[in-house]
Amino acid sequence: MGLFRTALIGAALYGAYKYITRPDELTGRTIIDDLKDKAPEWIDKAKGYKENLEAKYTTDDLPR
Repeated sequence: MGLFRTALIGAALYGAYKYITRPDELTGRTIIDDLKDKAPEWIDKAKGYKENLEAKYTTDDLPR
């Protein structure tokens, strides 16, 4: 059973790898290329969310 499960997981990973690295017919870009281009925007958004949460939940503003 363990060998079958390992083979099934390996086949699924191989299929996913082939899917995300397959170039698009129209543009010639892969899903990985699109993710690489969008990653900096997502990092900037995450930093903004972090700063907002830090400003909202700072302990310096609480009354004593």
